[in-house]
Amino acid sequence: MSTIYKEIQKRILVLDGAMGTMLQEYKFTEEDFRGERFKDYPIPLQGNNDLLSITQPEAVKEVHRKYYAAGADIVETNTFSGTTIAMADYQMEDLVYELNYESAKIAKEVADDFTKKEPNKPRFVAGAIGPTNRTASMSPDVNDPGYRAVTFDELRIAYKQQVEALLDGGTDILLVETIFDTLNAKAALFAIEEVKEERKIDVPIMVSGTITDASGRTLSGQTAEAFLISVSHIPLLSVGFNCALGANLLQPHLEAVAPKTNFATSAHPNAGLPNAFGEYDETPEEMADQIEAFLKKNLINIIGGCCGTTPNHIKAIAELASRYEPRVFGVDNS
Repeated sequence: MSTIYKEIQKRILVLDGAMGTMLQEYKFTEEDFRGERFKDYPIPLQGNNDLLSITQPEAVKEVHRKYYAAGADIVETNTFSGTTIAMADYQMEDLVYELNYESAKIAKEVADDFTKKEPNKPRFVAGAIGPTNRTASMSPDVNDPGYRAVTFDELRIAYKQQVEALLDGGTDILLVETIFDTLNAKAALFAIEEVKEERKIDVPIMVSGTITDASGRTLSGQTAEAFLISVSHIPLLSVGFNCALGANLLQPHLEAVAPKTNFATSAHPNAGLPNAFGEYDETPEEMADQIEAFLKKNLINIIGGCCGTTPNHIKAIAELASRYEPRVFGVDNS
């Protein structure tokens, strides 16, 4: 099978859209989240989307299928909150290995089905590694600026467990994404490097930061260029940005990074900015129009969607991307 390094030289690769947006359409109740196995669980579980890989695996599978069918080359596992740190909210730290393993296995099964049908367009699975709900760089307490809710080592240990389970489940790529604090990301990258060394393996790594507002900085205060510099010591498949902004607002940050890196570049923006109800109104056509500016300026190797995006958005983006050449970048990992 062709590796992702070969495929990314040939064409712009398409990442999937939002998992959460799609799962919301099922309108799962508390009972659906619990399933039979967790029916007597002592605390509410509704909203724990990662758990659906165990209690509603067919729905998760169906979401992956829809994205591949829409033209995605890569889907993300349903593991955005798959660390002991994030799962503590649901008292489910003990389930972390299983959640990641099952999510990866589900996605890989669907990927293999599509690759079998279209061997000339191999499908890949990216193990989604979210930022957790804690930050290592900043204090959550304004009265105690030196306080930290989590340490680098706690993050490293949690991420290592997630990475091992994702790899055991069959992921092809590890995607450290929605990075609002680069120190958290460095803990994840350190954990990945540890696992690579212990297992004597190589695995493609994607890194995707989040510019949180019009200041053009991450939440922990870095500009796009500073973020790039602080992760570039790791051998990465790609570096880029996702979430927080729509495609048009993301463009200047891609322009800041693309000329300065030898890695592939990626973007998966939101479907615009949320409206007063927290919903995303940008149509597939509107989003594709904005993304075309990235492609015309040759800024992108991997393109997809984040919050509010659906298979229809990905279909429009995939059709558009197929008409453009990928950005040439300087590392040959074939």
